[in-house]
Amino acid sequence: MRAPKRIWAPLALLIAAPVLMGQREPVLVPEVSQSRVEVRQGFTGANLLLYGAVIDPAGARSSTQYDIVVVLKGPTEPIRLREKERIAGIWMNAGSSDFRSAPSFFAVASSRPVGEIVDPLTAAIYELGTQFIQLSPSGQIEPEEQARFASGLVDMRQRAGLYKEDADGVRISEGVLYQARIALPSNVTTGEYTAETFAIADGRVLASATADIEVVKVGLEGRVVQAAERWSLFYGLLAIALSLGMGWLAGRLFARL
Repeated sequence: MRAPKRIWAPLALLIAAPVLMGQREPVLVPEVSQSRVEVRQGFTGANLLLYGAVIDPAGARSSTQYDIVVVLKGPTEPIRLREKERIAGIWMNAGSSDFRSAPSFFAVASSRPVGEIVDPLTAAIYELGTQFIQLSPSGQIEPEEQARFASGLVDMRQRAGLYKEDADGVRISEGVLYQARIALPSNVTTGEYTAETFAIADGRVLASATADIEVVKVGLEGRVVQAAERWSLFYGLLAIALSLGMGWLAGRLFARL
């Protein structure tokens, strides 16, 4: 009989302890409550528990309190953001900006406000906040205009529940054990997610680790998505045929009325 997954984490920790004793820097051992989130019909979201421990083999920082920051990122995707302007009483597209790799989901949970943990440069390097997301803009655009579009994208996705920050979202016990809860909304994008955890002390990132989470569609919707990906040409022709057939049928029905 296979042992439950939650038992393997402590066992692996005990087995690895002798090896870790030779390390000088602390080591992060992360875990996640669900490594696979299934999106079914009527999906209302999911609550992820991200937890683990900070192991300090040398014991040099046993008296130091660690701060923990967890960053959960969804699959990146290109996006074009358009800006509307009212001209002669009509709202029209006045400008646009393209981003090559905007994360579809981005959440940060920390043991206290990030601004109290690290300086802005360190926060920008590790993307410890929505204002530090590396969006990779493309094309020629003025820095001020680029910053305005980036801010607009973040604001739009924050209102949709896809970008979020929780400055009190990590609980630390005994100075080494941590846990954080991050909610995935119902409109979350499927794909590969990464949960990056950072152990920080004295304004420095001393250890980091990554856990992977897979968000997949299952059931009828999942089979439709798989069919569209595997037989894209056939799926496209079938969609066109169905549209033409429904249009012809609707025309015949209205002609008889």
